[in-house]
Amino acid sequence: MPDVHALPVDRLRRMGATDRFRTRLALRSREAYCREPGVAVTLISTHSGPFHADDVMAVALLRRFLDPDAQVVRTRDLAKIAESDVAVDVGGVYEPAAGRFDHHQASYEGPLSSAGMVLDQLEVEGRIPATLRAYLASNAFDYIDAVDNGRVAPKAGVPCLARIVEAMNAVASTEAEFDRAFLSAVSVAGLFLDGMVAEHRRNAEAAIVVHAAMRAAESAGSNLLELPSYLNWKPVYFASGGETHSTEFALFPGTDGTWRVIGIPPREGDFGQKVPLPQAWAGLTDGAMEAVTGVPGSVFCHKNRFIAVFKTRDGALAALGGAGLLR
Repeated sequence: MPDVHALPVDRLRRMGATDRFRTRLALRSREAYCREPGVAVTLISTHSGPFHADDVMAVALLRRFLDPDAQVVRTRDLAKIAESDVAVDVGGVYEPAAGRFDHHQASYEGPLSSAGMVLDQLEVEGRIPATLRAYLASNAFDYIDAVDNGRVAPKAGVPCLARIVEAMNAVASTEAEFDRAFLSAVSVAGLFLDGMVAEHRRNAEAAIVVHAAMRAAESAGSNLLELPSYLNWKPVYFASGGETHSTEFALFPGTDGTWRVIGIPPREGDFGQKVPLPQAWAGLTDGAMEAVTGVPGSVFCHKNRFIAVFKTRDGALAALGGAGLLR
């Protein structure tokens, strides 16, 4: 591969589509990105007019993992599409190594939309690890692909990404307005994507902490899962046998300096608790909560008895112990 930092713009444009796309992938690093003089901005083409979640998210992916400064041309002109480095949801070609990601042509019979196509290729090219691709696919992209290919219909009244993007078309009635609305939708999708990437990273970090806390509770014969910080613990907990684990309550600091006691649900997504907090605490705050628990610094208990808040860790433990909830 040539030294891309030394390539002039016209040389990049004369490259074949496959070489241009691979060159972009070799050059870009989201974590340590620096535009060199004379290196062209990546040009992405997609179709003009109304847009959907797949073309929006495909562009958001490319800006996140390939080139944050990538320019978008919205067209159905095959000559203009041929000039682009990457084409998504337009052009009638699926050739991922050449940066061509359309799924509308009869020759493509797979399950992907342009979003899923781009996601898979980013893994193939080493831009994202397999674990992140799988996480993004299961949490968003499989659904986006299914909706765009007609296998699933968005549920009425549910503001999923497909529905949000669809609504963003309503502000437009001319080609220029659709172009502006599309870029707004890409920005929204980009924020969603950034959040999922951060969520995946934090889940991996949380796994280490949660597994250690589960082992500590087992060793102590305790029903309390104590965590050192505020984190997204439930997915890891339930994926690691939480339904049958001996712990019934979780204790951890909140982001505001208080301490939270959670009645652990019997399974992920359930609104019940293995063991609920005391009925006498339900809906109480401050002084009334302190009077019932006998613990200064008792702040709040939800009326559904799944969470209670205390000013200190010792206060939380004292309240749980006083109610006979610890073993």
